[in-house]
Amino acid sequence: MDETVAQQEIKLNAIGVFRSNQVHPYEAGRQPDEFHSEGYIELEPGHNFEQALIGLEGCERIWVLFTFHHNPHWNPMVLPPRGRTTKLGVFATRSPYRPNPVGMSCVKVLSIDKLKIRVAGADLLDGSPILDIKPYIAYADSFPGVEPAWLHDADKHTIHLSDKALEQIAWLNSQGVTQLQGFLQHQLEYEPTNAKKKRVKPTNENFVIAYRTWRAEFSVHADKVDVLHVFSGYSDEDLQNTEDPYEDKEIHRKFKTLFPLK
Repeated sequence: MDETVAQQEIKLNAIGVFRSNQVHPYEAGRQPDEFHSEGYIELEPGHNFEQALIGLEGCERIWVLFTFHHNPHWNPMVLPPRGRTTKLGVFATRSPYRPNPVGMSCVKVLSIDKLKIRVAGADLLDGSPILDIKPYIAYADSFPGVEPAWLHDADKHTIHLSDKALEQIAWLNSQGVTQLQGFLQHQLEYEPTNAKKKRVKPTNENFVIAYRTWRAEFSVHADKVDVLHVFSGYSDEDLQNTEDPYEDKEIHRKFKTLFPLK
């Protein structure tokens, strides 16, 4: 390859930005699915994008090209979140740590209002710059059963949330902690007890996984994961301390009153 071509700088301008409650990298799923919160693409005004959207209302799904704006560097070798215990070349994975931080996501279109496209099932983070939008076309884009060979070793687990866990998660959703259920689904679906890939530790006969300042206890039986309950990562002593770097101690105090540990 011509050296000048390899070093050529290509300028891309964002056409908009993605907005959702998914803020932190660990809240984004491995791939788009129904456990992600809804969000919307907000296109930049003043570029005739209103015309560019004509016909998109007839598309049930779209491909969204975006940039991984949280990643300042790339890695030639990465450890996939499932199916491997050794690293692979980044080009063989969907890792966000790429030479050019370009991502793609196939999302469901819910509605279009002027320059706002409301979508579901997006694995993008809030603030992701949008580069392009293309329609999903099944006959050209779908190849059922085709996947990388290294994924064949990944055993998928069924995730079951107890009634108590569901009640606790519903209450946390009402308090603005909206990403916990999706986080548990994505983290526990594959290799749920792998402490090298996630914040998991054993406790008695079960395991505990950490999500920010929250914890969830779960058990594993064959290919099933049972999420037993959610609890605060703060001790009573922690909550007496006035320092509140995550600005969430009041929610934890209320949670402990409503759902005391037995």
